[in-house]
Amino acid sequence: MLSLKRGDTVQVMAGAENGKRGKILNVDRKGNRVTVQGVNLRYKHVKRSQQHPQGGRIQVEGPIHFSNVQLVDSSTDKPTRFRAEADKDGKKTRVSTKSGKSV
Repeated sequence: MLSLKRGDTVQVMAGAENGKRGKILNVDRKGNRVTVQGVNLRYKHVKRSQQHPQGGRIQVEGPIHFSNVQLVDSSTDKPTRFRAEADKDGKKTRVSTKSGKSV
């Protein structure tokens, strides 16, 4: 179940970028990958254009597999697992397994 959403704050738990935090910029549900701000930076070579009059190389974030990141609980400021629970109204919310509070 891929319940990570754009704008969530996550921490990288595995790989070369282990320990870094950032916001999710993009979610690829088909490929099970997320793009995190400031993580897995790559160089992209661009031609001259109106947006980039000089051309050259720019750094862009590359996608990483969603299993390598964990959602950060806002109340404890630590990475945590989460589960889906239904409210009284029947609306699903994500709940931290450690603190029991809504994420």
